[in-house]
Amino acid sequence: MGAESGGLSIGKVAEATGLSVHALRFFEREGLFLREIPRSGGGQRVYDRADVEWLMLCGRFRDSGMPIATIRRFAELVRSGPGNEHERLELLREHERNVRARIAELTAGLDVIHGKVVTYERHLGDGTAAELWAPAPSE
Repeated sequence: MGAESGGLSIGKVAEATGLSVHALRFFEREGLFLREIPRSGGGQRVYDRADVEWLMLCGRFRDSGMPIATIRRFAELVRSGPGNEHERLELLREHERNVRARIAELTAGLDVIHGKVVTYERHLGDGTAAELWAPAPSE
């Protein structure tokens, strides 16, 4: 399937996914695609829409902190076909737990930051901001 028959060039895929051409080549080298990416007669990679959809999912996995090794394992499971859905599910559940834990940590940090914002706003409004975080003089 060449570009003339509806395939997508690496540049078009980079544009569609927001990944760099370098990142797409890295994904291919690391075995993260669900199939071997075919080449045109001129040696250019030719992607299809399913490749773009998969890359978008991989992007979400990466954005959520999933390690490359885990994405690779998930891709291996998908490539191997039916029969390992429970293993895929467990991999996704584990990642979901990790993401929820990170969200909880971020939420706790955000609560502290918001408390400081409220304190600073109050002191600035009251004209007492000079009292905030004023270190004691050294002796």
